[in-house]
Amino acid sequence: MAFVSDRHFPRHSHDQFGVGVICRGGQRSWSALGTVRAGAGDVIMVNPGEIHDGAPWGGSLREWHMLYLNPALVATELTEEFVGSTAIVRPVAEDVVLARRVTALFDSLIGGHADALASEEEMLRAIVCLFQRHGVARRTPVRPAPPVARAVEAINAAPARSTTLAELAALSGVSRYQLLRGFARTMGTTPHAYLVQKRVLLAQRYLAAGQALAQAAALAGFADQSHMTRAFVRQTGVTPGAYRAAVVL
Repeated sequence: MAFVSDRHFPRHSHDQFGVGVICRGGQRSWSALGTVRAGAGDVIMVNPGEIHDGAPWGGSLREWHMLYLNPALVATELTEEFVGSTAIVRPVAEDVVLARRVTALFDSLIGGHADALASEEEMLRAIVCLFQRHGVARRTPVRPAPPVARAVEAINAAPARSTTLAELAALSGVSRYQLLRGFARTMGTTPHAYLVQKRVLLAQRYLAAGQALAQAAALAGFADQSHMTRAFVRQTGVTPGAYRAAVVL
């Protein structure tokens, strides 16, 4: 997807690997490594489920191209080159070679001129380049503290279901404030913001499957289509309709 925006994206995550190139301007973002900055020509990267945000660096518009890669596709493409699962180790890199590969793949996918073989070759080159230069064998992730883990599991199990902080705290065996403080410290965001993220991800899956906007909103737990649209734009920078048009063939 191509973006030109001065939007401040809140902390969120994606189901996919993300890799993109800053075309002009700059971006400041929070990551597991702390605050990082990316300028024109830099590559930006994120793992599935990794919390991050994004804001213009220097107060001006920034333009970037972003690709989201299904983890199953990545695993398939890396089978011959890597043993076991892999993860991206840094959110930003000044890497001319990878930037060129990502741009070539982006152009082949959006241009509509390349044939299937050419696109497949660009995909393989870009994915292998990404993980050869910035990947590492995935370690077992650090588990959240038990009370937070129970709240996270409850949200993940049924993101479309309405809940309250009191309900999550009771399930976790701590006070509401203890849960709020521990959740933000561990997950990088609040329970409500995390729930909205999961609902947007769920809506994306329904839209990609061909559901109508109003139906996707209802199934994902939003009060109505307008509520979904506001959350969707805030998280992704595009409307649900634009997203559906981009992913539904």
